[in-house]
Amino acid sequence: MANRPLSTECSAITPIKTVKDGHPNESSEWEADPVDELAEKRAVRKLDCTVLPLMTMFYLLSFLDRANIGNARVAGLQADLHLTDHQYQVAVTVTFVPYIAAELPSNLLLRRIGPSLLMPSLLVIWGAIVTLHGVVSSFAGLVTARAFLGLVEGPMFPGIVLYLSGFYTREELSMRIALFFSAASLSGAFSGLLAAAIQNMHGIGGKPGWAWIFIIEGLFTVLVGVVAFFLVPSTPQDSRFLTQTQKDIIAHRLAKDRPTVGVHEPFSMREVLRSLSSPHVIITFIMFFGNGLTVYAQALFLPSVVNRLGFSATRTQLISVGPFAVAFFVSLFGAYLSDRYRSRAIPVMIFGMLSVVGFSIFLAADSVSMAYGSLFLSVPGVYATAPIISAWIANNSEPYYRRATSVALGFVSTNAGGILSTWSFPSNEGPKFRRATILNMVFSAGLVVGSLINFLYLTRANKIKRQRRSELLARYTDAEGKCNEKAWIELGDRHPDFIYTI
Repeated sequence: MANRPLSTECSAITPIKTVKDGHPNESSEWEADPVDELAEKRAVRKLDCTVLPLMTMFYLLSFLDRANIGNARVAGLQADLHLTDHQYQVAVTVTFVPYIAAELPSNLLLRRIGPSLLMPSLLVIWGAIVTLHGVVSSFAGLVTARAFLGLVEGPMFPGIVLYLSGFYTREELSMRIALFFSAASLSGAFSGLLAAAIQNMHGIGGKPGWAWIFIIEGLFTVLVGVVAFFLVPSTPQDSRFLTQTQKDIIAHRLAKDRPTVGVHEPFSMREVLRSLSSPHVIITFIMFFGNGLTVYAQALFLPSVVNRLGFSATRTQLISVGPFAVAFFVSLFGAYLSDRYRSRAIPVMIFGMLSVVGFSIFLAADSVSMAYGSLFLSVPGVYATAPIISAWIANNSEPYYRRATSVALGFVSTNAGGILSTWSFPSNEGPKFRRATILNMVFSAGLVVGSLINFLYLTRANKIKRQRRSELLARYTDAEGKCNEKAWIELGDRHPDFIYTI
């Protein structure tokens, strides 16, 4: 389904003004000529080469630093700190509470503070917190460290999705989110390899191997954060790598795709409430919960699941890499097809069913090889779904603060699912973890159903907006049949010229 606004006499679509020295030139003519396709592709590719690698690294470190507690557990964390299963689960759960609390406020503040300041600052602070994980010696210390980690890491994922939506058009967003989100599956593979190597440092400096996992990975995050202060642009206009012509091209194409880009929109709590009352946001919110549960279940507990199949600690770290590596490539391929065919619902349903099949095989497996092999279905199915759902909610919410709220709410729900996942894998239920596997299978099936419902709702909503176009725009239309920009600010994604992505 095409997702570009319709071209009509009452459409508020206007190309962006030319920009000089990073600011709109009020005296210049509105740019009206079509942009050269080759020049446009070059500008977008330059964004891909300068912005996406940074965001991918940020998210890789975010997921790595949050999920490496699973590797540390296998390396002896739980035994050395004398933690019960219940205490370990509490420590993991505590991370999500401040994580969730920080997501919406940070998204609403992102524009005011500026991504170029907020994002690197978060990296430096949470890197220091992860490093301090290596000196904890008690349950209380671990819980405290995890709580602060969640508070500082919470803003990153929704912030990156919101940030990228200001650089790319809607039909490009799924692939770009997949490119940075694939860092989650890549971090699962990378974490296993790192942990297998780092835990061999056991005894150096009088510290156990699991402590060195936190110390080394945390210090690396601090280093990346410091460098990022010099590399992250707040907007395309702030990029040090784009020429002024390329900046104008990016601004022009964004204005065509999202008419609200070219209008001034002050913060309003009304937009927050409108997001909360949007049926498609609510449906996607529920889908995020199911996907969050399954993603975090794999990230936090897959090493434990593999370990309980009978493998040694070092071998567990190494063979945990396989399913995550496959998930990396499947996520990219799925997002490419999603953008290529401008479809979100169908890929989500396909990957949801792939997860269901994987979890079903794991339950029915009568051998270690069959159980391990099923992970090559369930893990890619789970991870490939997340970027498409993330793009879906960002695609269908306008203007900016409504989109900021919707994206943040999606990840609030994701991490609420993550909380449930932390209580799903008690050690005494291994190696099958029957209840947890059934729960993951049910929520994967729920993604399929939720995607179908959202597909039907958005299809109907697009049809109704076309039929009621004159009625919806009546109060914003002058005597000559032209709409003012207030129509886009107040109606946002409910504007009849805004076509929902399905």
